[in-house]
Amino acid sequence: MRYVSTRGTAPEVDFEGALLTGLAPDGGLYVPLSWPELPALKADATYAEVAAAVVAPFVEGVFSPDEILDIAVDVYGRFRHDAVAPLRPLAESEMLLELFWGPTLSFKDYALQLVGRLLDEVLQRRGERVTVIGATSGDTGSAAIDALRDLDSIEVVMLHPEGRVSDVQRRQMTTVASPNIHNLAVQGTFDDCQDLVKAMFTDQALNAEVRPAAVNSINWARIMAQTAYYVWSAHQLDALDGAITFAVPTGNFGNVYSAYAARNMGVPIEQLIVGNNANHGLADFLTSGSLPIGRVVPTLAPAMDIQVPSNLERLLFDVFERRGEVLASLMNDYRAAGSLDVMPVQMTDVHALFSSGYADDEAILDVIRDVYGESGVVVDPHTAAGIAAGRAGRRDRDQQIVFVATAHPAKFPEAIQQVLHIDPSLPEDLADLMDREERYEVVEADFDEVARLVREVSHRP
Repeated sequence: MRYVSTRGTAPEVDFEGALLTGLAPDGGLYVPLSWPELPALKADATYAEVAAAVVAPFVEGVFSPDEILDIAVDVYGRFRHDAVAPLRPLAESEMLLELFWGPTLSFKDYALQLVGRLLDEVLQRRGERVTVIGATSGDTGSAAIDALRDLDSIEVVMLHPEGRVSDVQRRQMTTVASPNIHNLAVQGTFDDCQDLVKAMFTDQALNAEVRPAAVNSINWARIMAQTAYYVWSAHQLDALDGAITFAVPTGNFGNVYSAYAARNMGVPIEQLIVGNNANHGLADFLTSGSLPIGRVVPTLAPAMDIQVPSNLERLLFDVFERRGEVLASLMNDYRAAGSLDVMPVQMTDVHALFSSGYADDEAILDVIRDVYGESGVVVDPHTAAGIAAGRAGRRDRDQQIVFVATAHPAKFPEAIQQVLHIDPSLPEDLADLMDREERYEVVEADFDEVARLVREVSHRP
């Protein structure tokens, strides 16, 4: 399998190159040169077997199918639910895909536990070390830290926006005492964190001294691994020969792009519904084709407090018929112009597949209350935003719709307590989380200061 950059000038790479590089040298994101076909699956295939079958063609030439299966069985065998990604009925033709049974109670675990193992294996083969630099709006950081903690081949520097993640999200990152884990609380927004990370990946002087690697959703391996649970869902619901709709809460567009990848492989997805919170620039873009750079406002669903969705570039690569030079010009002008604008005629295929909606904090609380009243199921604020968009934007009421539940409600107890007056409890192994000692450094959103700290930890003995 070969990978190309969305901006067209970086050389093609194999999976190992895409995994280790993350962001392409020309500033683009890696995507497959071509899409593999959906693999044949046994009727009783486990989640690990589905994930291994989906991932195998993307890592061809670097990992064998047997190696991937062994890793997947080990990784997913440690999740808290036997089904790994169970589907729970909500209402007629409505299902909830629960993606919060991993170590840090978020959908990010489903990719990062696998990607962490792949990255460590590749580095050990090469006898090399890297510094993983990441930006998180809440869940990516804790999932990456759990997946990469105590690995001799990897240092981790994770940036989160100070005061803009939940207490549980922050503590899942900052209470990890492993010597290779380093947390920075940036005085700014997630977009500021993301800009700092991108700048470090393209700074030649820093790259000459530090070998950076990415495990957030700019890294193709994350998208690849997430694709598995969309295939799994369709397989479980016997929808591979029919049609299915997914409603996905998303801020950075990575999770729903993985569903798009599954569709390109052959999953018969008829509609993808994107759910935003009050930071709804992405939802607006999917309707209007215009994405101005707006101000990020704090919400009850902080992992989606984003206005510049990085993974949208991967979809735009197809919108512009994979002409990297056209997309590079558009993305380079985006910051200067303050808005990204695509002509309506170029959005025809996007509008045929994608719908979108958003829910402000009040609407999120309403959905949490309604879902609990209907089914007794407690959903977190992000999942509630996806359900709101899905129920409002669903085109075929008779077709199966799957709402993607991206986080355990116990990660956001304040919202649940506010509307349901109950206390969602953490799993037993995390029960003392709020009492653990925290370790992190507060920094300004300043490239030179953050780069200095990255250099320091990268040279740790």
